[in-house]
Amino acid sequence: MTLKNISTTEAPAAIGPYSQAVQFGNLLFTSGQIPLGLDGQVVEGGIEEQTHQVFRNLQAVLTGAGASFQDVIKATVFIKDMNQFAKVNEIYAGYFGEHKPARSTVEVARLPKDVLVEIELIAAITVE
Repeated sequence: MTLKNISTTEAPAAIGPYSQAVQFGNLLFTSGQIPLGLDGQVVEGGIEEQTHQVFRNLQAVLTGAGASFQDVIKATVFIKDMNQFAKVNEIYAGYFGEHKPARSTVEVARLPKDVLVEIELIAAITVE
């Protein structure tokens, strides 16, 4: 099997030497998405606005690979302040609905561009 880089113009471009996502067989690994708009700028607002932007970015990357949130099998959430976990969790639940992938949540000292949240996903996709 070979690696296939996934790229979409519907999500912000990578800000470093990495891909938005990589497909290996039927597995899709997204890079961590932070709350950047398509212009590459951090969205204004607090944890709620930033979390919604992260999910919009993730949705664009998943769609670009032919997947959706329903295909996600594992999520890793990095947040700057664990006191914000309840707000992030409520937004997270809204995007996944009844689907409940495995998840880890980690409080970190700092994230790229000093954002408040970053999320990466692993999904199983249909390979034709």
